[in-house]
Amino acid sequence: MSTNTPIHLIECPRDAMQGWPVYIPTQKKIEYLHSLLQVGFNTLDFGSFVSPKAIPQLADTAEVLKGLRQLQTDTPTKLLAIVANVRGAEEAAAFEEISYLGFPFSVSETFQLRNTNSTVAQSLQRVIEIQRICEQSHKQLVIYISMGFGNPYGDAWSPEIVFEWVNRIAGMGVPIISLADTVGLATPEQVYSMTNYVVEKLPNHEIGVHLHSSSHNRQPKIEAAWKAGCRRFDSAMKGVGGCPMANDDLVGNIDTEWLISYLEQYDNVPKLNKTALAKSVNLANEIFTL
Repeated sequence: MSTNTPIHLIECPRDAMQGWPVYIPTQKKIEYLHSLLQVGFNTLDFGSFVSPKAIPQLADTAEVLKGLRQLQTDTPTKLLAIVANVRGAEEAAAFEEISYLGFPFSVSETFQLRNTNSTVAQSLQRVIEIQRICEQSHKQLVIYISMGFGNPYGDAWSPEIVFEWVNRIAGMGVPIISLADTVGLATPEQVYSMTNYVVEKLPNHEIGVHLHSSSHNRQPKIEAAWKAGCRRFDSAMKGVGGCPMANDDLVGNIDTEWLISYLEQYDNVPKLNKTALAKSVNLANEIFTL
């Protein structure tokens, strides 16, 4: 991939909020997301249409979206919502403001059951049906390959297993695939080899990384993804987040401020509104404090 390929920054407040132990009021979510929409990210992973019993923090996603609509934000940033089944996909697809539906597809049977209450085989069928919904509603589907770099559950895992599933999903017409280090197990060597393989094999697809990582090993992982040809990066303010279904003590996301600073060494980093970014950081400091 050319080094001049545009960098896509995906800000993930949904990932930060979903496991946060203190309930964030709806109006505060609207204020925070509105501030993030001013920054200039390519995409805002803003909420989810999943069971409120599973993720109570995001049970108000539809209400939040209506609040954002009332603010009439003029921004090129597109909205992405996570769904776990066909019903959630249909609900999300009904909102014109949403451009992307994201579905977590795990190569670990154990984690897929935990995360979406479905087997891998059942989830593949859901991908087929959600892709159909996306085509009918003029949305794009983003598939996150959960446990893409290994899992702690003892399920069979190998790069070949990951590549097999990625190729099957790509063959269904899914345009965007993101490799997820769900529990922060990946080494930089793994990030490079697996990302590079997928980027090289699927030149007509957008390939991203969603890396859960602590501050001590985030740079080598991001460097590895960049050298592998990845130009789509997920992150979250303050590095907050992780998957509450993984029992990983919320390892955390790549910190957005750090990621922006790191990527600014390259000419094709998006031009961001630094005033809006500072406001978003201040709001994140208010929200994500125990």
